Amino acid sequence: MAAITEEQVETVRALVAAVPPGRVSTYGDIAGAAGLPSARIVGWIMRTDSSDLPWHRVITASGRPAPHLASRQLERLRAEGVLAEDGRVPLRRYRHTF
Repeated sequence: MAAITEEQVETVRALVAAVPPGRVSTYGDIAGAAGLPSARIVGWIMRTDSSDLPWHRVITASGRPAPHLASRQLERLRAEGVLAEDGRVPLRRYRHTF
């Protein structure tokens, strides 16, 4: 993976913080809005620097939460009114676009 700049980290953090309650964005949505070439970069940033962000509002392109956080993430989303169907968030209904 290419070196990630502090500016890129801050851009991703700002975008994640901008996802409103009751909505979700995908790692790819965030990458596109940040001008990053890969959703994996967003995943790396989220894994290393997102404890103070609404991390639960960022999901995979399939609408599924991160496997290792699935129950916790879906519980937080449910508390905000985002209802999953068979473990998947319907993006047409809940997706936040930038």
